[in-house]
Amino acid sequence: MLAPYVTHILILIGIYAMLAMSLNLTIGFTGLLNLGHVAFFGIGAYTSALLTLVGVPFPLALLAAGLIASVFGLLLMSAVRQIKGDYLALVTLGFSFVVYSVFLNWTGLTRGPLGIPGIPKPSLFGLAVTSNQGYLLLVVIAAILSGLFLWRLTRSRFGRVLAAVRDDELAASVLGKPVFKMQVYSMMVASFVAGLAGSLFAHYLTYIDPSSFFLSEIILILTIVIVGGLASLRGSVVAAAIILVIPEILRFVGLPSAIVGPLRQILYAALLIGVLMIKPRGLFGQVDLT
Repeated sequence: MLAPYVTHILILIGIYAMLAMSLNLTIGFTGLLNLGHVAFFGIGAYTSALLTLVGVPFPLALLAAGLIASVFGLLLMSAVRQIKGDYLALVTLGFSFVVYSVFLNWTGLTRGPLGIPGIPKPSLFGLAVTSNQGYLLLVVIAAILSGLFLWRLTRSRFGRVLAAVRDDELAASVLGKPVFKMQVYSMMVASFVAGLAGSLFAHYLTYIDPSSFFLSEIILILTIVIVGGLASLRGSVVAAAIILVIPEILRFVGLPSAIVGPLRQILYAALLIGVLMIKPRGLFGQVDLT
């Protein structure tokens, strides 16, 4: 049996690995500077939480979380059709702030800054997943299935077209490839997986509030992707483990809690800089960060 604390960390690693792999699909494999991924994470979390609280079974709520997040991915891409590069990064970042503001201010639905408590633990085939050991198994299965799906996708004809779009949109367009359509599909798939991760996150903690889906989360997920390397699903998983485990050492140093939070962010930055100085592409990166 794993210690409860170790189980907790492993569950978070599984969830953030799903987030990082799906973000890598848009940034690393497609070349979209997407800084709005945390919004889909939050949409999935709130969707699943609200549905299960009104009696919807967890499997349906989980699926709905992914689908609704995917729809928002489609809407976002439809709105930014003519926007490229750094401007796309700014727009997607703005989208994440808009979603955060909705979570914060739509108090009739989300309870605003008070958050949503009492989110039920999942129940599958009539069996409630109440133990952390059982939840770890659920998250591991979800992460493995998501990873295998993304791995097959990136190595299919679809994935090869995505790589062509990433490397040179104009050349891909001249060759008759549906550039924008492929970018939309990539964003929708990534949003779907992020929505699933959000659902698992909400039902694990049984409480969510808007602060769980703000700027610090954007930075954390992006750091995982960059440290692991662009266009590397394996790198996203390894980096998720490294970045979530190393800061936990601070818990055992005996520092005041007021210092641990800021120090954690400094540690993330130092780790990012250190890795990029040694391996500019990240640990397992297949393409340059430029």
